[in-house]
Amino acid sequence: MSIEARLPPPQYALRLKRALGGQAGWSGFALQILFVATLAWIGYEIVANARANLEAQRITSGFGFLNNTAGFDVSQSLIPYSGSSTYTRVFLVGLLNTLLVSVIGIFFATIIGFIVALGRLSPNGLLSRVAGAYVEIIRNLPVLFQILFWYLAVLAALPGPRQSISVFSTFYLNNRGLVIPWPIAEPGLLPFVIALAVAIIAALAMRTYARRELFLKGHAVRIWPYVLGVLIGLPLISALVFGKPVQFDVPVLKGFNFAGGARVIPEFVALTAALSMYTAAFIAEVVRAGILSVHKGQMEAGVSLGLSRGRVLRLIVIPQALRVILPPLTNQYLNLTKNSSLAVAIGYPELVSVFMGTTLSQTGQAIEIIAITMGVYLLLSLITSAIMSFYGWRLGKRLGA
Repeated sequence: MSIEARLPPPQYALRLKRALGGQAGWSGFALQILFVATLAWIGYEIVANARANLEAQRITSGFGFLNNTAGFDVSQSLIPYSGSSTYTRVFLVGLLNTLLVSVIGIFFATIIGFIVALGRLSPNGLLSRVAGAYVEIIRNLPVLFQILFWYLAVLAALPGPRQSISVFSTFYLNNRGLVIPWPIAEPGLLPFVIALAVAIIAALAMRTYARRELFLKGHAVRIWPYVLGVLIGLPLISALVFGKPVQFDVPVLKGFNFAGGARVIPEFVALTAALSMYTAAFIAEVVRAGILSVHKGQMEAGVSLGLSRGRVLRLIVIPQALRVILPPLTNQYLNLTKNSSLAVAIGYPELVSVFMGTTLSQTGQAIEIIAITMGVYLLLSLITSAIMSFYGWRLGKRLGA
C-alpha cells in the first residue's frame, strides 16, 4: 500500500486540525485567565499589606504632603526656593538638577567618546595607545569611585578662595567651586536672539545645499566662509544697531569670598566630570565598533575621489555607522541619567538626594515618594528612547534604509 493510501482523507485531516486547534486555544485562554488572576491576587495582597503597615505606624497615605512646608535648604536651585517652600517645590528643584546634570553629562560624554574613538582608530600609534589606555582604565573603575575621586581628591584639594586658580582674571576655581561671570539681560537681547536664529537657519540651509550638490552632482561646494560670515555677521549687526544683548557681572574677590558672578558648586562639577568621562569610555567603544562595521572599501572609495580622511569619516563612514551606533548609544544615555542618582554620595541636591532622601525621612511617605521617583526615571528613559528612535528613523529615511 502506498503512503498516499494510508493518509486520511482531506476532510478528516481538516476536522482533526480544527479540533486540536480549538483545544489548544481554550487551554491557552484558560492559562491566561489564571495568570491574570494570580497577578491581581498578588497585587491585592501587596496593597493590603502596605495599607495595614501604614495604619499600624499611623502614617496617612496620599499626596497631600506635597503641599506641606519643607523647612530645609538646598545648595543649588534653578528656580526660586527657600526653606519655607513646599515639598512640591523640593521635587521640582531635584528634578531640574537631575535634568541639568544628565543633559550636560550626555553632551560632554558624547564629544569625549567620539574623540577617543577616533583616537583609537588613528594610524598614530601613540595616540591610539593613549586612547586605548583611557578606555580600559576608566570603564573598569566603578563610577561611584570616580565621583568620590573628583570630589575628594581633586576639588577638595584645591586652594581656598583667596588663592583661587584664575583664568584671565574672570574665572576662578577653588575648593568652593567654580566662580564664573553671570550674564544680565539688556534691551538688545531679543533682536540678538532673532538674528542668531536667522543665522542658524541660513547656515543649515547652506549646509543642505552643499550636501545635495555633493551627493547628486559630485561637486564639493565650499560654504564655510559664508556660514562663518552669517553666524558672526548677523548677530554682530544686531548688537551694533540695537545695543549689546547682555552685560556680564564679573566676580570680584572681597575679603574671604567672591562677590558677583555665579558659583558652580563643587558637587556639580565633580558629578558632571565623573559621569561624562565614565560614560565616554563606553561610548568610545560603541563608536569604534560602529565605524569598524562599515566596510573599509567605503574609506578607500572616498579617498580615491580626492576627499580627505576627515571628510570621508564625516560624510560617508559615520552616517552609515550611526545605524549601528544609535541603539547602544541610547543605552549609555539612559545609564548616565540613572547614574546621576549616585550624587547622593557627595550631597548634590538631585532628585534622589532631596526628594527620596530628605523628604522621605521627614514625611515617612515611602510608597508615594518612591512611586513618584520611579515614575520620573521611567518617563525620562522613555523620552530619551523616543528622541533617539525618532533620530534613527530620520537617519534611516535619509540614507534610504
